[in-house]
Amino acid sequence: MRNATNQPENKLSWGHSALTAEFATAPDGTLRLVRLAPPGEAGPAHPESALPLVELTALGHGSGWSGPRFTGTALGTRLTHRAHRSGSRPGWEWLTVELHDEATGLTAFVELTSPVGLPVLRSQVRLRNDGTRPLTVQSVSSLLLGGLPAPHALDVHRARNDWLAECRWYAEPLRSTVADINVDAHQHDSRAALVLTGRGSWPTDGHLAMGALTERAGGRTWLWQIESPAGWRWDLGERAHGTYLALNGPTDAEHQWRTRLAPGAEFTTVPATLALGAGFDEAMGALTSYRRAVRRPHPDHTTLPVVFNDYMNTLMGDPTTEKLLPLIDAAAEAGAEYFCIDSGWYDDDTEGWWDSVGEWLPSPRRFPDGGIQAVLDRIRERGMVPGLWLEPEVVGVRSPVAATLPPDAFFQRDGVRLSEQGRHQLDLRHPAARAHLDKTVDRIVGDWGVGYLKLDYNIAVDPGTCAPDDISPGAGLLGHTRAYLDWLSELQDRHPGLVVENCASGGMRMDGATLAVTQLQSTSDQQDPLCLPPIAAAAPTAVPPEQGAVWAYPQPDFDDDLITFTLGGALLGRIHLSGYLNRMSEQQLALVRDAVAVYKTIRGDLAKAVPFWPLGLPGWTDEWLALGMRVPDGPSYVTVWRRGGSATPELRVPVADLAGREVHTEILHPSTATTGSAVWDGDALRVSPGSTPAAVLVRLTSGA
Repeated sequence: MRNATNQPENKLSWGHSALTAEFATAPDGTLRLVRLAPPGEAGPAHPESALPLVELTALGHGSGWSGPRFTGTALGTRLTHRAHRSGSRPGWEWLTVELHDEATGLTAFVELTSPVGLPVLRSQVRLRNDGTRPLTVQSVSSLLLGGLPAPHALDVHRARNDWLAECRWYAEPLRSTVADINVDAHQHDSRAALVLTGRGSWPTDGHLAMGALTERAGGRTWLWQIESPAGWRWDLGERAHGTYLALNGPTDAEHQWRTRLAPGAEFTTVPATLALGAGFDEAMGALTSYRRAVRRPHPDHTTLPVVFNDYMNTLMGDPTTEKLLPLIDAAAEAGAEYFCIDSGWYDDDTEGWWDSVGEWLPSPRRFPDGGIQAVLDRIRERGMVPGLWLEPEVVGVRSPVAATLPPDAFFQRDGVRLSEQGRHQLDLRHPAARAHLDKTVDRIVGDWGVGYLKLDYNIAVDPGTCAPDDISPGAGLLGHTRAYLDWLSELQDRHPGLVVENCASGGMRMDGATLAVTQLQSTSDQQDPLCLPPIAAAAPTAVPPEQGAVWAYPQPDFDDDLITFTLGGALLGRIHLSGYLNRMSEQQLALVRDAVAVYKTIRGDLAKAVPFWPLGLPGWTDEWLALGMRVPDGPSYVTVWRRGGSATPELRVPVADLAGREVHTEILHPSTATTGSAVWDGDALRVSPGSTPAAVLVRLTSGA
């Protein structure tokens, strides 16, 4: 084995100051990852349970056993190490390991990268058919890790992600799923596995494409995300008294995905990323920093302008010049810096716009005097950047575009164009579909001067599309979603100042691949201000705080406590104002201005902060919730929500890294509170909100 570290022939080490990966050749000739940990940390509990670097199935080359586990594949045990190379690029270390199967001629390149200074590993696998015959691949791993502690020593964490109820983490013992069958008595590992999948064009509908294992004895954490804009799968099982983790993109069994590799053809998997930490919060901090490192650079990530959007609990898709002008003035008075006109601006049809979208031309009926341009001009006159809502991938069945674009520009199966909820789905691999969207956006951004696009997506297509060249609908879906992300990148290359918000009925497409090319992420469509806090508190598990759009929709019929509660819950995310600010009293509007002013004083810190959860991850019905942000070499911020329930007047909020230190506390919100307190007792923050409901934002500054 060639390696740069002059180790024995069958060993390879690679890494940097925060992460070490060690590989060894097994007796069958496969190279295996036998250790992945920060330098100096103990190695794996069960090194004999290490897995080959790649597992894959192909027609004629299945698994070595029956069951749901993605291990023991025929091809995985035949891919032997042929070469490797490593290097550096600014901020990153990389290692590529080349594996080869003599029988089929298949070559697999395991492409590993890690950001310097972070205990994070990113992996994807590139397959190349160097043989003489086609090979149809049915599944291929993105990242495999064995040697973890036994199932009885681990808890597994997952996050339910449903419409209006996003980011709901829950945990259970891994042994509850993977039963102890007495492996020694049977001389065989259990066939059982805990398997989680995401399907269709809403990749995070049902669950986030994430998971975590925590060690019960000490809290050590392995936290992962699969960066797929389409399908994904992960599974956990027992192997040789240890635990393995397998991370995959779409597969044939779960997603009807296959790819046919002709001689010389290649396919690259979606990336999968694993972050390590002494506890869940530490691992999530590393993953947050990694997410910032891989995303497309944009000024919005550091400036964090305040966005007003006219939709939520306000115009609800019914904008007109008459309704918008007073809202624009009020939003400017409140301190908004962007004003986004949401859905409905194109609707000139009294039958409703849902199944007629696609042309994206402004409605003369809604904007009679000067058209929509007069409204956009008013936004600019008030010192804000204008924005528009757009659902680019869909075309209504009644839209003229449905008849003018060629049939192959749309999703199809068996030659039939697909329809979902009165809409057709564009296939962005087709040049006509792409040209249609380029023309649309270049008109809106280039000609109209719109600087913000909220890109929504409100249908789900499962399992995908079969264009004439597709071998399977899952392959068609992955091809389209990758083309969509390419289109987004090219769009921003042409319009570098444009800010793009990603939305899919809230958080139904809250995946790492899309977050890497967009500036903001809609975290929910939840309209009840009392239901929003657990989503806002857990959103930083899925998206860095400066990208996570959290609604703040105060209303003139709210009392002062509910107004400050509604505003306060968004201050540690990306505040998205809405509500009828134009109908508020001066006193009520002052509460909004105060909250926005507070946000502007802390947003520079949020752009580099990492999240923590002093009370643990929130439960959907919890009375008290807490979210913290820790700024490197700076203060910490904690928002505490009280939604009502018991008469408990005070909550003790531990902040472990500040325990035993002198800490100055300052209530930043509500800024006009005459009751309530936040006091440091030497080891924790004691918060007494003084009202119910309440959302209190506290800044903690450490002394000696």
